[in-house]
Amino acid sequence: MPLTSDVTSRLDAAIGRVLTEASVPGVIVDVATPQGEYLKAFGVSERVPGTAMVTGLNMRIGSVTKTFTVTGVLRLVDQGKVALDDPIGKYLTGVPNGEQITLRQLAGMRSGLFSYTKDEDFVRAFQADPQRPFTPDQLTAYAFRHPVNFAPGTDFEYSNTNTVLLGQVIEKVDGRPLGDFLKKEVFEPADLGRTVFPTDNAFPQPHARGYTDQTASGTIQDATDWNPSWGWAAGAAISDRADMKKWAKVLATGSLLKPQTQAQRLEPQPTTAQGTSYGLGIFNNHGWIGHNGSLPGYQAVVVYLPSAQASLVVLLNTDVAYRGSEPSTLFAKAITEIVSPANVYDLPAVPQADEPSQSGSGSPSPEVSSSVTPPGQSA
Repeated sequence: MPLTSDVTSRLDAAIGRVLTEASVPGVIVDVATPQGEYLKAFGVSERVPGTAMVTGLNMRIGSVTKTFTVTGVLRLVDQGKVALDDPIGKYLTGVPNGEQITLRQLAGMRSGLFSYTKDEDFVRAFQADPQRPFTPDQLTAYAFRHPVNFAPGTDFEYSNTNTVLLGQVIEKVDGRPLGDFLKKEVFEPADLGRTVFPTDNAFPQPHARGYTDQTASGTIQDATDWNPSWGWAAGAAISDRADMKKWAKVLATGSLLKPQTQAQRLEPQPTTAQGTSYGLGIFNNHGWIGHNGSLPGYQAVVVYLPSAQASLVVLLNTDVAYRGSEPSTLFAKAITEIVSPANVYDLPAVPQADEPSQSGSGSPSPEVSSSVTPPGQSA
């Protein structure tokens, strides 16, 4: 839909409504089409002293990080250094079903491996000290003490363990730290000059402060300076609106990959969310291709609609759910109902439990949220 003054006014009203209803501190929205662009910030970047949100701030982007990690693996595929149907056991030892689970299944969330973010001991350790650094081996150790949930390739289940393993494969094959690899093989080729993969809680200025209820008490706290190492290859990256606008198109069109590799990436595999399929580190949500992300204090939606050559970027400074729905989903749905009524972005709300979980998401099991993907469960 053309971004006329009437459409702009409707967007202003819809975004303002979600901001108020869901008690979101602030949000940055960018809708870009060949006909024009809607770029605005709403609310505040810091609750006290009430600093206004502006469009140029850095934000933590959670599981949008997965799109970088999987793109890195696919770049190695194009270079002939790995194959998608290689078993993870070829590169790493100690992985349950490691001789059967392939890199393709890890990237497509079809490995059956337990997500370490659902482990109660991990949740307790994280909430006891959000500044604590975690190593990739420590993260996978939490996962590997649980039985696999299904045979490789037989089902879909979103698991942060999958992407951490892919990050370890990159380091094993390439020999560089994951952040260095991503900078040279993904960020620089895609012209993402403000995107970084931190190794600690460093957060480039200027940035918004983020607020979460993923605390031991369930109260809302400032999570801006929490250490994202627990998300690593699955959720630690930082970026801004301008870079994410570029990345939405690069990711969906596959300009960093060979055409046949991008075609494999986009092959749809079913999920339990109606209208949503998952490829290799990427989803198709009612025609919008990309990913979303969530970790304590921040959420993101970064998607592209090929039929309209349109991108949508939503960045916000809270992950506190509203009636079981992630606020990023509420914003993206409200926006696309106006600009692309035939392609409305949506993910189902998480059914509300009788008691709040440790993650504050309403999910009946404790879990630290790193992303929100089909079937709508924080993971």
